[in-house]
Amino acid sequence: MLTLFHLSQIMRHASPARLADYQPVLNDVMTSFAIDNIRRASAFIAQLAHESGEFRFMEELWGPTPAQKRYEPACDLAARLGNTEAGDGRRFKGRGPIQITGRDNYRRYGALLGKDLVAEPQLAAMPAVGFATAALFWQKNGLNALADAGDFRGITRRINGGQNGAADRERFYALAQQVLKDDFGAPSSPAASDDGATAARSKPDDFPRGAEAVREAAEPARARAPRVRAGATR
Repeated sequence: MLTLFHLSQIMRHASPARLADYQPVLNDVMTSFAIDNIRRASAFIAQLAHESGEFRFMEELWGPTPAQKRYEPACDLAARLGNTEAGDGRRFKGRGPIQITGRDNYRRYGALLGKDLVAEPQLAAMPAVGFATAALFWQKNGLNALADAGDFRGITRRINGGQNGAADRERFYALAQQVLKDDFGAPSSPAASDDGATAARSKPDDFPRGAEAVREAAEPARARAPRVRAGATR
C-alpha cells in the first residue's frame, strides 16, 4: 500500500496536507487499475509527480492566454478538442494530474467512469476523479505492460510524445523505486500482464487526453512530426 511516508519521500516539495488528502484516493485508484507492483507503482507515481508539478497543478491556469483563446470555436484546435460552444475553452480546460482537455475528452472519460463531466467539468480536478482519469489513460494506453517490461522511456513517449522532461521523470522514477521497494511486489511477466497484448497492438493515440492537440497546435507546421503523446498544459 502506498503510504503518506512513501509520497513525502518521493515528492519532497509537495504540500503535506495535499499528500495526506490524496494518499487514500491514490491507493483506491491504483488498486482498481492494477497498478500494484514495484515497476507499475513507481512509474505511475513518477509520471504523475512530473506532470502535475508534485501535485501542485490539478487545474490548468487560465488567462486566457493567446493559446487558450484557440480552445474556443471556431478554431481548428477547438474542433480537435470537440469544443463546440462559446465558453467551452475555459469550461473544458486541462484538469487532473494528466490534464484532460476539451469537451470530447471530458465526455469520453466521464462515460467510462460513470460521471457526467460535460455537465460538471469541475469534477475532473477533484482527487477521486482526477486520479481515476490518469489511471484510465494509463490502462487504455497499455502502460502497465510497458512498466512490467521496464520500458520507462516508452511510457514517457506515450504520455508526452517524446522525452520532454525526461531527466525529471527519471529522477522521480529512481526515487520511487528506492522508496517503494520493500512494500510492493515484483512485476509479473510482460506476457502475463493484463495489458500486454493491448500494449503490443494498440496505437498510442487510440486514447488521447487533449493536451497533445494543444501542444501540436502551438508548434509551427514545419516543425511538426507524428506524435505519440504530448505533455500537459499548465
